[in-house]
Amino acid sequence: MGPLVVNGIISENTNLFLAFIIGIGFGFVLENSGFSSSRKLAGIFYGYDAVVLKVFFTAAITAMLGLLFFSLFGWVDLDLIYVNPTYLTSAIVGGIIMGAGFIIGGYCPGTSFCGASIGKIDGIVFVVGLFLGVFIFGIGYDLWDGMYMARFLGSPKISASLGLTDGFFALLLILVALAMFWVAELAEKKFPREEY
Repeated sequence: MGPLVVNGIISENTNLFLAFIIGIGFGFVLENSGFSSSRKLAGIFYGYDAVVLKVFFTAAITAMLGLLFFSLFGWVDLDLIYVNPTYLTSAIVGGIIMGAGFIIGGYCPGTSFCGASIGKIDGIVFVVGLFLGVFIFGIGYDLWDGMYMARFLGSPKISASLGLTDGFFALLLILVALAMFWVAELAEKKFPREEY
């Protein structure tokens, strides 16, 4: 039964090796999906290309359904799955900073590595900026420690917060995704598609 490391089925080193292999596969899929193009990525904000929305929402729903079915079959104990703790203030501030960078430059942290790995200058600049930001955050941590740790909410699940079962929440999320895909298709038809 999973998670594999928690239950002693594989070692931490094996887990890191598998994460490395999966990461390479994920990067390969991103590159083949065109996610090394900042214009394609920024297209979601301007309405001419919704592939980012479609790929990431499809991936999230696939992972969610996989975990739900694995739990149903007794292959994964969802109570042992780590959920990042929520610090609301820093999540909002970080989301604004990352969102602004995404709109301005067209990359998020993961896709900037994708672009940098094939030699794109803008991707390399973003990766350098990412490391610079991490360095500045690290040396100045004492300055914004209060903001970073503010409004701790624990590790809530949206389904539990809404008083819904995991299965019903999954159904609602699938319906929301289908509606978003439909709206994205309308937006792609309404706005001219740029060449990139």
